[in-house]
Order: sequence, then structure tokens, then C-alpha cells
Amino acid sequence: MRAPVFVTLCVWVLSDAATRQFTEEEMAAVRQRIKSMFYHAYNSYLDNAFPYDELRPLTCDGQDTWGSFSLTLIDALDTLLVLGNQTEFQRVASLLQDTVDFDIDVNASVFETNIRVVGGLLSAHLLAGRGGMDLEPGWPCSGPLLRMAEDAARRLLPAFQTPSGLPYGTVNLQRGVSPTETPVTCTAGVGTFILEFSTLSRLTGDQTFENVALRALRALWGTRSDIGLVGNHIDILSKKWVAQDAGIGAGVDSYFEYLVKGAIMLQDEELLNMFLEFDRALQNYTRFDDWYLWVQMHKGTVSMPVFQSLEAFWPGLQSLLGNLDSAVRTFQNYYSVWRQFGGLPEFYSIPQGYTVDKREGYPLRPELIESAMYLFRATGDHTYLQLGLDALESIEKISKTPCGYASVKDLRDHQLDNRMESFFLAETVKYLYLLFDPAHFLHGGGAEGDGSWEEGGEGGRCVLGAGGFIFNTEAHPLDPAALYCCGRHAQDRQELRDVLLGLSEPKGQSNPGRAEAPPPGQSESIALKPGERKTPPLSCPVQPFRARFSVLGQVFTDST
Repeated sequence: MRAPVFVTLCVWVLSDAATRQFTEEEMAAVRQRIKSMFYHAYNSYLDNAFPYDELRPLTCDGQDTWGSFSLTLIDALDTLLVLGNQTEFQRVASLLQDTVDFDIDVNASVFETNIRVVGGLLSAHLLAGRGGMDLEPGWPCSGPLLRMAEDAARRLLPAFQTPSGLPYGTVNLQRGVSPTETPVTCTAGVGTFILEFSTLSRLTGDQTFENVALRALRALWGTRSDIGLVGNHIDILSKKWVAQDAGIGAGVDSYFEYLVKGAIMLQDEELLNMFLEFDRALQNYTRFDDWYLWVQMHKGTVSMPVFQSLEAFWPGLQSLLGNLDSAVRTFQNYYSVWRQFGGLPEFYSIPQGYTVDKREGYPLRPELIESAMYLFRATGDHTYLQLGLDALESIEKISKTPCGYASVKDLRDHQLDNRMESFFLAETVKYLYLLFDPAHFLHGGGAEGDGSWEEGGEGGRCVLGAGGFIFNTEAHPLDPAALYCCGRHAQDRQELRDVLLGLSEPKGQSNPGRAEAPPPGQSESIALKPGERKTPPLSCPVQPFRARFSVLGQVFTDST
């Protein structure tokens, strides 16, 4: 199970890579290359695929995948502002209001719609002031993008109407949950809502969203095994685990991410304690030589000694908790795989040191770049910039086509697949750019007086954009400061002021009437967009695990 030779090689490779130091001029030049990458992909989508969800870069056309939302445009909206393009940000924000309609007969993934659509619209709404948009009075507690986000999220709520509080994986945006819908969904599909839903509740004053997200998290917490682990697929009606493989990768990853980030955003000790208890079990049962394997959730025995590309978020998450030594060593292992192939295969056999059959692809995922961004911020080590440059050059060399960037079907021979997922523009390019821009406002950078801080809320009493943005699992930045401007928190503050004023006034003198909290916004009329509607293929972010993996026979031989 151990791989000391491989780890030694990995450390040597990184020591060699870390010798290069990037100057400010070199970093600025890399940022320009990243912008060029973004606009090649973005303009190709607009020219060839809009209003479909995604670009097909080999045939130069489009397809609907997750629900027929013009998904790439929603996902890329805040990236435009990250790159400094206010004009296009404003144009696209207006275009989406005119062309996107969520009142459609489509079966949509609850998970994907939340992280990509609700998260993307919320982020763009919170950045609207910085983007130069005309703001409604009381922003960020109101606004057209917020109303769109609320409309989309409200259509997901029927999925949460279960006895357990655990949501279904798929919902029809017009009719709710189908009577024939499977009750089996992945762990991430249950536990990846608290960031978007709490933001929505705090901005609109409607606590429903935050309540259902918290209920689901607490219900999932109650299903953990005696040794403190959860599997990766659960029956939401019976609360029985269908797939009992425990790990940090596909089908589970963003559940752990949201416990940490939810604790930070909401200053919620309950969520942090949940994660810390999970982390102790993960360190005890799944960690081997700074790799994280898959184990049986009740016994802790190894079931699958593979590294999955989705696990590459973990070093970045560890850095948020201050576990830098562990984060750096795990990142080194993952980076060595990248250098072996020019990308991260979906599955990588740790004992064999090679790809796993039928899991050799690389759909231009962002997770290793995301971790590099966090670790560079934490350490200042230019090794992480070298990874960013490696990633940029690999993607340019392997994936670039005349019509965008194509997913890699097979990293062994660099065959391409006819798909450019929306997360390429939402996450991969964004994290690459932010890695090479440590003074960016999303990192809390910027000089005094340059607009890094904004005022918002009733009477301009809220300070927004002062740093400390939290990225959802689709890399949409959310501003925690905005959560305390609106809804019930505004009412709570007013009630406290009333009490304090009452204590300071002479007896018999009443204080002024309290202003009512702004009501939740109503969804505005949005024109129906053209384009064919298609049912998304999956309800979870990856192909589902099975109780017994066919991949087991591909990783092991009978004699091992």
C-alpha cells in the first residue's frame, strides 16, 4: 500500500520545479496569456453555441447538458469581472435577464443547478456594484440577478420535501419531483447547499432555503458509521447507504468542502465540529503516505487504492484550516501525477502508478489549480506558480482547437472529446488567473481608495467587498459581509437598537416605529429563450459509484 519510492521521486520533481522564481513582469505576462485563453473559449461559445448550455469544440456547435440555461454564460459571468471586463459583464447580466427562463419542463440536477446557476447568479449579483451596474435601492438586498437566483432555487425546493430532509438528486423545474425518481443520490448531492442557500436566505429574508440546507446536513451527519465515515451514495428515503466506499473524492468531495466553508461564512461552530470529526476519521482510516484511499465506511479496510482528480481540492481545503504541512505533502503527490501526464486523469492507480482503465480522461478540471492558488497565498512558494504555468501550457498544447478547448478523452495519447464543460470558464481559468494575481480584490488586495470597499444596504450601512470572499464549489465568490445586511439580520439589528434606545429614553416615551425588513423579491418576467431542451444525463457531478466497482478488477489482479 505504501509508495516510498514514488513519494521520493515526487519530492525531487517539486524541488527541481521550485527553483524558478517568477518576477512581477513574468506574472503579468502569464495573466495576459490566461486572458487570451479565456476569450478564445468564451468567444467561441458565443459564436457557435449560445444559447445552448455548452460548446462542442470539435464540431463548433452547442448542446444542452444540465438544464438548458445558457449555462456557460451564467458560469462565466463573474469570471468576466475577475478579468476586469466591466462592459461585457454588464451586457451579459442584462442579456441573461432577457433570455433565461427557469419555468421550463426540464429534469435538472439539483446539485449542478445550485452550484452553477444559483451560485453564479448570486455571485454576479454581489459583484454588481463593482461591475458598474445600475443598482436598485437597498442593494444587495434586492436586484434582478438576485431574483433570478431565488427563482431557480425555489424550483429546487420540492426535492427537499422528504421525511428525512435529504433531497432527491433530480427535480423537474415545472412539476417538481417525478414519482419515478430514484431515491439514491450521492453524498455531495445532499450536502452541497449551505453556501448558496444561506446566502439566498440572508439576502432575501426568506429563511426557507437555509433551513432546508441545514436540515439536510444534520440528517446526513446522523448517518455516519460507528468509525465516523460516510459512504458516497445513499437512499434518501431509508437513509441506508447504497455505496459504502468512504473517501474524499467523487460523490463526496464538496460535502466536506461546504462544512468548512459554511463554518467560515456563517461563523458556525456546529459545521466546523462536524468537519473536524470527519477529518479525524479520514486521517485515521483513509490516509496513507499523504495519499487518500477509498475504504469501507464501516470497517475502514481499503476498497480502492486510487487517486481521483476531484480529490485535488483537498490540499486547498486543508490550507484554509491551517494544516499546511499535510497540505503541501499531499499536493506534491498530486502534482507529480500532473507532470506524468500533462493533466490529472479521472482515476489514477496508486500501486501501479498509472491510469485506470476507462478513467483516463481529463475534462479540464480546476481542482489542482485551486489548491495551488490557496497554497501560494499561504506560503508564497513559487512552486505553485510553476504548476499554474505547467497547466496553462498543457491545456494550450493538448486541448486548444479552432473553436475553444476540448476535454481530453485519454491522457495517454491526448485524444480529445467533443465537450467544453462550463466549469472551464467558471473555475479553471478563474483560479489560474487568481493564482498569478495575488493582489486581486478577491484576495483582499488593492490600495485604499481604489474601490475595494463598497457601501450597500439600507442607508449604505453595510461594508461590502472588504476581502474574505468564499468560493463555492464552482468557484463563484460570495461575500460574507453581504449576509449581514439584509433580511432577518437587518430586522434583528433594528430590534436591538429599539431596545437600547428604549433603555436610554425617559419612561413613557415611545421610540420610533421600526422599519420593516425588505420583503423577498418576486421573480420578474423573463422571456423564453430559443433552443432545444434536453434532459441532463446525470443528477450527480460524476458517474455514480456502484456497490461493487468494475474498476476494482482493473486496479487489482487476482494475486494482489
